[in-house]
Amino acid sequence: MQLKSLSRKLLTQVLSVYFILTFIVSLGQIFSEYFLAKSYINEELNSLQQTLTTSLSQAIWELNTDQVLAISQKMSAIPIIEGIIIRDEHAKLLNPVSEQLLAKISIPDYSSRYEIPLANNNSGLFGATFPLIVKYSGRSTQVGDLTLISSRTIAVQRVKDSIYVIVANAFIKTTFLITLFLLAFRKHLTLPLTQLTEQIEAIELEQLAESKISLTKQSSVELSIMANTFTRLIHRVQDYQQQLKTAQQQLLTANNKLDQQNLKLEQDVARKTSGLSQAMIDLQHQKQQLEIKQQSLVTEVDRRKETEQALLIKQDELESTVADLKQAHERLIQSEKMAALGGLVAGITHEVNTPVGIGVTATSFLTEKINQLNHDFTAKTLTSSQLESFIEAASQSAELIQSNLERAAELIASFKQIAVDQASNAIRTINLAQYINEITHSLKPNLKKTNHQIEVNCPDNIVLDCPAGAISQIITNLMMNSLLHAFDNMAEGLIRISIQEIENNIDLKYSDNGKGLNSEQLAQLFNPFFTTTRNLGGSGLGAHIIYNLVRQTLHGSIQVTSELGQGLHYHIRFPKNPLAIT
Repeated sequence: MQLKSLSRKLLTQVLSVYFILTFIVSLGQIFSEYFLAKSYINEELNSLQQTLTTSLSQAIWELNTDQVLAISQKMSAIPIIEGIIIRDEHAKLLNPVSEQLLAKISIPDYSSRYEIPLANNNSGLFGATFPLIVKYSGRSTQVGDLTLISSRTIAVQRVKDSIYVIVANAFIKTTFLITLFLLAFRKHLTLPLTQLTEQIEAIELEQLAESKISLTKQSSVELSIMANTFTRLIHRVQDYQQQLKTAQQQLLTANNKLDQQNLKLEQDVARKTSGLSQAMIDLQHQKQQLEIKQQSLVTEVDRRKETEQALLIKQDELESTVADLKQAHERLIQSEKMAALGGLVAGITHEVNTPVGIGVTATSFLTEKINQLNHDFTAKTLTSSQLESFIEAASQSAELIQSNLERAAELIASFKQIAVDQASNAIRTINLAQYINEITHSLKPNLKKTNHQIEVNCPDNIVLDCPAGAISQIITNLMMNSLLHAFDNMAEGLIRISIQEIENNIDLKYSDNGKGLNSEQLAQLFNPFFTTTRNLGGSGLGAHIIYNLVRQTLHGSIQVTSELGQGLHYHIRFPKNPLAIT
C-alpha cells in the first residue's frame, strides 16, 4: 500500500502540473479565438456601414421613412447583427428598437462626426456608432447616426468548432500521457520497489550470512544502489552481532572483579563512617558560629536599606530640581528668541518710518496743490500753464508715494515671513538664496549706522523643504553675535556667507573678521549661558541655540574655529531634506 501510495503521489503531482498547464494553454487558445472572431465581426460591421451609409444617409435626407425601415430590416436579418439603431439629426429614433436593447447599451451624444465604439458594459454587447453624412453643394452635413450592435453570443457561435477541436486535442494528449506515465511508473518504480520490499521482509536475523538483496537488470541505478546498501547493512549487522557476543563475555569477567571491589569498599565505608561522625560534630559547631554571623548581616542589611531609602528620596529631589532647571532653560531660550524678534521689530519699524514719512509728506503736498487747483478753478482763473504745473507736480508726488509705499510693503512682507518662521518650526519650501537675502535685508537696520559689509555667495537654484524658522534663527544669531561681539569697537567689519550643495547636503560656511576667541573661550562657545559680555546684558544662549537647531532640528553637524584677531569661522552641514532623516 505504501508503494502504491508513493507511485500514486508522484503520478498525481506530475499529472496535476500537466493538467494545469494544458488547461491554461487551452483556455488561452479559446480566448484568442474568441477575441479574433470578435475583431472579425467588428471589421464586418465597418464594411456593412461603409456599404449602407450612403443609401441610408440619402433616405434620411429625403425623409423617406419607408426606405429607412426597409434598410433597417435588411440589416437586422444579417446573422452578425444583434441590433440596429438609426437616429436623425435631432437624436430621434427612426426605426423600432426594443426597450431591453436600449437599456443594455450607452449610445454616445449626437455631437460627434466620427466613429465611436460602444462603452464597455456587462451585457455582452459591442459595436460602434457611425455618423450619417450627406454631401450637398460641396458641403458635408450630418443628418443622423447609425449604431450597429453585435453580441458575445454571436462571437462564441463562430468559434464553437475551434473550441471543440482545442478540447478534443487536449483530451487526446492527456489520455496518451496518462497511459505513458502509468506504464513507465509501473515498470521503473512500482515493480522494482515491490521486489525490494519482499526481499527485505524475507530476511531472518538468524541467517544473515545467507541473506542478500538483488534486483532485476531492468531496475534503475538508484534502486540498485539501495539494494547494495541494504546488503552492506546486513553484513554490518552480522559483524555487530559477533562484537556483541564478545562484549557479553567481557562483561561477565568485569562483574566478577566488581564484586571483589564492592567487598573492599564496604570495609572502607565502615572505617570512614567513624571519621564522619567526628566531622558532623565539628560542622554543628561551625553552624552555630554561622548563625551568629548571619544575625549580624541581617542587622547590616537593614541599616543599608534605610540608607538606600534616604538616597532614593534625595534622587527624587534631584530629578525634580533637574526638571525645574530644564523648564527654566527652555523659558530662557524662548525669551532669547522673543528678544531677537523684538530687536527685529524695532529695527524694521524704524526702517518703515522713512518711506511712510516721505509718502505722508508727498500726500500733504499733493493735497495742498489740489486745494489751490480747486480755488483757481472755482474763481475761473485757472490757466493751462497752472494745470500743466499741477499735473507735473501730481505725477511726481504719485510716483514718490508709490515707490515709498512699495518699499514699505517689501520691508513689511520680508519682516512678516521672517517673524513667522522664527516663531514656529513649520516645514515649508524655500529658495535658499532668496531666503538668505530676506534675512539679511531684515537685519539691515542694525547695519545702518555702521560700515560693516555682508557678502552672500549662494546658488539661485537651491530649493529646500525644511523648517525655515531654524535657518532664519541660525543666520540671525550668527550675524547678531558678529555685530554685538566680534565687531565691538571696530569701524569696518566683514561677514561672509558661502553656501554650496554637495551630494544632497547643504554646506554653509560663515565667517567674520572680528576679534575672535582664544582656545579656552572657543571650547565653551556652545555651552549654555557662556558669554563674553555678561556685564552688557548678554544671555549666553545665542551659540547654544545655534548648536541645538543644527543638531536636533536640521539633523546636521557644526564646527567652529577661531584665533584671537582672526575672527570666527563656522562650518555647518545638514541634509537637503531633513524630513527624510526623521
